Formats: sequence, C-alpha cells, structure tokens
Amino acid sequence: MPPLDLSVDELLTTTRAVRKRLDLTRPVDREVIKECLAIATQAPTGRNRQHWDFVFVTDPHRRAALADLYRAGLTSPREAASGGELVNRGSAQGWGRIADGAQHLFEHLHEVPVLLVPCVRVGDRRELDWPVRRANIYGSIFPAVWQFMLAARSRGLGTVWTTPHLQYEREAARLLGIPYDTVVQTALIPVAHSIGTDFRPGPRVAADEVAHWDRW
Repeated sequence: MPPLDLSVDELLTTTRAVRKRLDLTRPVDREVIKECLAIATQAPTGRNRQHWDFVFVTDPHRRAALADLYRAGLTSPREAASGGELVNRGSAQGWGRIADGAQHLFEHLHEVPVLLVPCVRVGDRRELDWPVRRANIYGSIFPAVWQFMLAARSRGLGTVWTTPHLQYEREAARLLGIPYDTVVQTALIPVAHSIGTDFRPGPRVAADEVAHWDRW
C-alpha cells in the first residue's frame, strides 16, 4: 500500500485517536503491519536496547476475549483511576464526540481486525516500583508504539491508544501466552483501515501555555 502524500508536519499533527472511523469490515494485510513494525523498530529506546515486543491479535476468538477484558476494565475496574482532581486545560469542545466514539469502540472492539498489545520485557516486575527504572521501561516502548501509529496513519490505517484491559493484565497474559512475571503489557491498540483519511489537527492548548523556560 503506497503511503499517503503527507508532509512530516501533517503526519505528526493529524495522527488522531481513531474510534468510530475504524473500518470493521476490511481486513488489514499482514504485510502492511510488517511495514509499520519495521519502522517501529527504528524508534529510540529508553535503555539503549530493544526490550520490547508487539503481540498482534487477529484470531476472532482471542480478539473477542481480549475485548471482553477491555470492557471489564471499564465496567468493573480492579484499580480506581487516578488523576481525577487534575484540571483539563484543553478545550471542552469535542468531548461529547470523544465520548460517543469511546462508546462505539466499547461496543465494537471485538470486530476490529487487529488488536496490538505492546509489551516490555523486565527482569522482575518489582522494577516498576522504582521511578527511574519505570521511566526507562516505558521509555523503551512508547516511542516505538508512536512510531508504529505514525507509520499506520501514513498507510491509511487508524489506531487509538487504550489501557482498560490492563485492569485484567494477568488474564490477558494467560489468554495470549505472555509471561506475566517478566513481560509487562502497556496498552491495547486497535488497528484497522480508517474510513477516510482526511484527519485534521485536534484542539489543543497553545504551545506558550505549556512552555517553561529555565524554571517552572
């Protein structure tokens, strides 16, 4: 599949969280996924070594079971979400649309042709208890995932970062054969052809509002 004719800036500013515009009827060619993965492997890592793996779930039964864990993470979470006291500095415009898209994804996640679970290998899960080690662990996977999402966008695919299934990470590990004690799942990312490719930059705060020079 030839990449879309997007400038670098257009690619970076129009790679959106795609929920309602995921094409649930069109298969995704494995070769396209491999192209995106090859680009992801070139991402910088937080520990100067590639300690991460991508698990692509295409089997309908496993997709359905993973989608059920995602839904359980939203409806019966084991851990309360934090950060509710933080003030959202972005515009309230569009939140209704986001909620509508989230509900659509909740109902149709099992129909998405590819579900990606990015993982990081660790020596021991207790590494997550140390802030610096935790930063290095997640710093190894986040750039690669974002690079995959950019590559997917450039090829007409839509993606969205989700985390609710991590409420049931152990069950997901059992479902997918992931060694729970030494491999940390970081997200669940639906991957599908997007319905249309005409995405635009989203509403964000002005750069000056988030910039601090020399001190907070």
